[in-house]
Amino acid sequence: MGANGTVESQLVESTLRTWQQGVDRATKLFGGLDETGLQREVAPGKNRLIYLYGHLAAVSDAMFAQLRLGERLHPEFDALFLKAPDKTVELPSGAVVKAAWEEVHGRLKVEMAKLSPAEWVERHAVVSEEDFAKEPHRNRFTMLLGRTAHLGFHLGQAVLAR
Repeated sequence: MGANGTVESQLVESTLRTWQQGVDRATKLFGGLDETGLQREVAPGKNRLIYLYGHLAAVSDAMFAQLRLGERLHPEFDALFLKAPDKTVELPSGAVVKAAWEEVHGRLKVEMAKLSPAEWVERHAVVSEEDFAKEPHRNRFTMLLGRTAHLGFHLGQAVLAR
């Protein structure tokens, strides 16, 4: 056991720090672009940066329900950024996506920090109690790991557009 508590608490703190670093990188990258910059494609014919920004905001917003942290803030983003491919629906402005991003991530940071290590290994809402009993690795912590990887993947794509 280290100076900051149990091994479990250190793992949770480290993972939350890694998540927050990704959020901070995305905030800097996307938040530093104007409307013209957000219209850039990752590669010719591929997603625009505004779409990736909104997609990541929608995925993060879904984490409230998935992690059983409360109600979502922007479920309307699903139809735009999760269910429809880019360039098939009219997207909100960068300012609207930025405001949602900041609201979602500000609240997620507060709510995730409230969970104890024991709560992190409880089931997430996407798995039934029956299935969780058979597959206890399908917990909140592994969902956070997956979402952190997802964020990193799309950040890598976004960097290509620069």
